[in-house]
Amino acid sequence: MKANRQHGAATRWAVLALTVAALAGVGGYLLGKRQAHAPENVAAMPSDPGAGAVLSDASGRRVLYWHDPMVPGQKFDKPGKSPFMDMQLVPVYADAAADEGSVSVSPRLAQSFGVRTVEARSGSLETGFRATGAVAVDERTLTGVQSRVQGFVERLHVRATYDPVREGQPVADLFVPEWVAAQEELLALKASAAARDTALVDAARNRLRLLGMPDAEVARVEREAKSSGRVTVTSPVSGIVWEIGARDGMAVMPGTNLVRIAGLASVWVIAEVPEAQAGLVVAGVPVEVRAATAPDRVLRGTVQALLPDVNAATRTVRARIVLANPGGALKPGMYATVAFAGATSAASVLVPSEAVIRTGTRDVVIVVSGEGRYAPVDVEVGRESGDLTEIRRGVAAGTHVVASGQFLIDSEASLRGVLARMNAGAAPSADPHAGHRAAPAAPPAVSHRATGVVRDVDGADVFIQHGPIPSAGMGGMTMGFKAPAGGLPADVKTGTPVDFAFTITPQGEFALSSIAPAPPGARQ
Repeated sequence: MKANRQHGAATRWAVLALTVAALAGVGGYLLGKRQAHAPENVAAMPSDPGAGAVLSDASGRRVLYWHDPMVPGQKFDKPGKSPFMDMQLVPVYADAAADEGSVSVSPRLAQSFGVRTVEARSGSLETGFRATGAVAVDERTLTGVQSRVQGFVERLHVRATYDPVREGQPVADLFVPEWVAAQEELLALKASAAARDTALVDAARNRLRLLGMPDAEVARVEREAKSSGRVTVTSPVSGIVWEIGARDGMAVMPGTNLVRIAGLASVWVIAEVPEAQAGLVVAGVPVEVRAATAPDRVLRGTVQALLPDVNAATRTVRARIVLANPGGALKPGMYATVAFAGATSAASVLVPSEAVIRTGTRDVVIVVSGEGRYAPVDVEVGRESGDLTEIRRGVAAGTHVVASGQFLIDSEASLRGVLARMNAGAAPSADPHAGHRAAPAAPPAVSHRATGVVRDVDGADVFIQHGPIPSAGMGGMTMGFKAPAGGLPADVKTGTPVDFAFTITPQGEFALSSIAPAPPGARQ
C-alpha cells in the first residue's frame, strides 16, 4: 500500500510537471505572437509624457509616435514593421513637429523614394530655342504662263501639278484662227507690186504682233512664205508646275492662265514659334534648318518676317524663313527643325526644370534644409531653356534642391500642414503636447464592407487577410481590426472565412462594426 501511494504521488508529480511545461510553452507561444503583432496595434498615446512615458529612439531624440508614411493617419507607440506595407515604421520626432517649415525623411526612405538632389548654380541661359516648321514654295518665284491670243488649246505638254519643267520647255500648243488671215495678208502684200510700199508691209507685221504672235514666228512666216495658225508656248523659268489653268481642247482668251510655275532655287520655311518666345524673333535673325529627310545636313538662312497673326489652336506665331535650296533637295510640305540663335542672358540661378513643382497658382522647389530634412520654398521662375529653368527669387546659388522624388516629399509636407501654414501664415502651435492629441473631429464614419479570412485573434485585436477594398482605397493585405463592442461570435476563430464591416475612427483606428462567418459560396 505504501509503495502504491508513493508510486501514485510520483505519477501525480510527473503529470503536474508536464502540465507546467505545457503551459509554459503555450504562454511562450502566445507571448511570441503578441510581440510579433505588437507594432500592428494602434496604441493610445501616453496621457502624461512627463511621467516616464516620453518615447525616444537610439539617437536620444524625443519621439512623438511611429507611423507608416503610406498610411500616415494611424499612429503607433512602438517601433516595428508596418502592418500595411513591407517596411519599418518611421519615427516622428518632437523637434521635427516643432519645425513647421520642413519635413524629415530618413535616408532609407529617401533612397526608397528615389530622392535625388542637385545644386542650384549660377549661370546664363541662351535665348536661342528650337521650333518646328514646314517647307513651302517661295511665292516670290511664282511665274504665270498666259495666252496672249484668243484660240484653242490643241495640246498641253504638262499634265499634272508638281511636274518638273525646264526653262524653254514646251508648255502648250495653241491654234489661233485669227493669225491665219493676218499672215495671209502679210504674205499677199509682200508678193504683190505693193511690196515696195514698206509702210503697208510694216503695218501687216504690227498687226500680227498685236494679235500676240512672237517676232520669231513672224520672221518664220516671212522666211518660209507659209502661214500657220499654231504656236507653241514655252516655260520662261525652271521649276515645278504649281497650278494648271487649261486642258486640251479648251478655248482660251487673252490673259488666260495656262499654268503657274514655282521656282525651287529658294524656298520658304514656315516655323511655328511659341507665343512666349515670339519677342525674341526679328527680321534678319540667322537660323539653322535641319530637314526631317536629312537631319545631319544643316542649312543656314535668315528670318524674312514674323507674320502678323497667331494660331489660336497652338498659340504660335509663324516666322517666314528664306532658304537657298541648291539641287532642289527641299520639297514643299517637308517638315524641318529650326534653331533660332540668340544672345546670352544675364547670370541668374539655374535649377533643373524637373525640380520645379508647378501647381498652376504657385511654383515650389523642395530644398535640403539639413541632414535628412527638406523644406518647400515658393519661387519665382523665369525663362526655360533645354532642361534648365531660371529662378528669379526664392533659391540662392549653392542651395541643394530635390530633382526627383520631390512630389512624395511635398505630399508628406502637405499631410503635416506645412504648405497650408505657409499659405495662411499661421503661427506654430505653442502646445508641446500637440503631437499627442487626437486629430480634429472628422465627418461621420463611413462603413466599409469586405470579405476575408481570420488569421489570428489576439485579445481585442482581430487580424484579417482581405482583398482590395475600393470604398476605403485599400489594397489586399493582412491587418488588425478592433473587435466589435460585444466581442467576436463564437463561430469566428482563426482560419474562418468571414464577412465583416468596419469604420475608420478619427484617430485612424479600424474598428469592426460586424463580423460573421461567410456563406460557403462566398468564401475565399
